[in-house]
Amino acid sequence: MTFAVLADIHGNSFALKAVLEDMARCGVTRAVNLGDHVSGPIDPAGTADLLLAQDFVTIRGNHDRWLTEQAPADMGASDKVAFDLLQPAHLDWLRALPATATYGEDVFLCHGTPSSDVTYWLERVEPNGVVRPASRAEVEREAMGIEARLILCGHTHLPRVAQLERGTTILNPGSVGLPAYDDDVPVYHRMQTGTPNASYAIVEGAGRDRTITFRSIPYDAEAASRMAAGHGRDDWARALATGWHEP
Repeated sequence: MTFAVLADIHGNSFALKAVLEDMARCGVTRAVNLGDHVSGPIDPAGTADLLLAQDFVTIRGNHDRWLTEQAPADMGASDKVAFDLLQPAHLDWLRALPATATYGEDVFLCHGTPSSDVTYWLERVEPNGVVRPASRAEVEREAMGIEARLILCGHTHLPRVAQLERGTTILNPGSVGLPAYDDDVPVYHRMQTGTPNASYAIVEGAGRDRTITFRSIPYDAEAASRMAAGHGRDDWARALATGWHEP
């Protein structure tokens, strides 16, 4: 079985179109989508329309949840600009998405970890803001009770793959639409890929014989950057144009 793994599009229809075109060139017609679809100062409505036209197995991320559960006055800046641009049908779609899902016989989908859409799985943030790879024990602990051979997660925007002691693989495909960002939970830190390219992964085969290919796709990141700047988000504009979240 061959399928693509997408995550963290964040309203970047420019990047999503490039990924869909790359999938077509690779002959990949099936995909799963791990959440955080539309939040951001780019093109949330256009992104939602593109996704609604696809037959992807889709779960929600933390920003999708906040867009449908929080009052607009309580939303963060990225969620609020998306909320103002989305149509009721888009919000209804987000509201109906599950937090986790299974795909095929042995694939499990979550956004952050199986129990939390706001927890990093393969990374940890130290008290001084340094981001480090999670230890094997930390990764194993989050996977307790999940019997799938392949576990898919997103949220950190960093492409990663790790293997558990029992042979299970955990895959984060990276972010389609936002290559760098900052956050203040649990303390201030930056997540940076260092490239403006759109990231996703292609999975081929089954069981222990699966092959994972990370795809780094160039696209018109400057157009996405200009749109973010037009919504007053110079931080997003820099991140989209460069892959770095630095002044």
